[in-house]
Amino acid sequence: MKLLEGERALVTGVANGIGRGMALALREEGAQVLGADIQDADVRCDLSTTDGARKLADEAIRRLGSVSLFVHCASPRRQESQHVLAVTEEQWRAMLAVNLDAAFILCQALARHMIEKSTKGRMLLTTSLHAESPRNLPHYSAAKAGETMLMKEMAKALGPHGIRVNAIAPGAIPGGGFNAPPGMVETIPLRRFGTPADVAAMAVAVLSERFGAYVTGTTVVVDGGIALHNWIKPASFD
Repeated sequence: MKLLEGERALVTGVANGIGRGMALALREEGAQVLGADIQDADVRCDLSTTDGARKLADEAIRRLGSVSLFVHCASPRRQESQHVLAVTEEQWRAMLAVNLDAAFILCQALARHMIEKSTKGRMLLTTSLHAESPRNLPHYSAAKAGETMLMKEMAKALGPHGIRVNAIAPGAIPGGGFNAPPGMVETIPLRRFGTPADVAAMAVAVLSERFGAYVTGTTVVVDGGIALHNWIKPASFD
């Protein structure tokens, strides 16, 4: 039997990169998946607005009948040059809206749905190594740190209802918003960049009851060991 047979999942950010990899992996393991993104998705939605996030939760429940899995991967693209003096207020608001605000609205709405249906659901937020250390992207780091604490609050509150909530923190995964600088692969202990499939495989394990039944409130790091080396140099304000 496949690991996620019979599950019904909502996955955001599926147009490319890690989100697309997540959707494919969940389908391969038997889940019925509704993919959401601003483009190239089963459901097109704008998660930079609270209304967009609320409508997506309602649409997912309507289309799937019930939602037992939720994976949040959506995030605006960013550039490594966006240091603390370069990020605009518009970029700040958009980054927090899609990552953190949408995560809260969707998790809250789907948690209420799961509790009402007595569903032993699972949620997974895609965070980042940026949540733990500054790496020149203040808006992205703040959003991911916020998601990490949201995950912990949700896990504590929803655990008694049988709902597990975790996060997954990818390392250097080229594409979908991250462009690796020259020589970066040499700083990774496993000497290769990660792939969306690497992240998705661990996500499936955490979401499954076979391997993840007693895992909640934690961040699983999938980074080839790169967290052992802070690869971003301090910002230059010249």
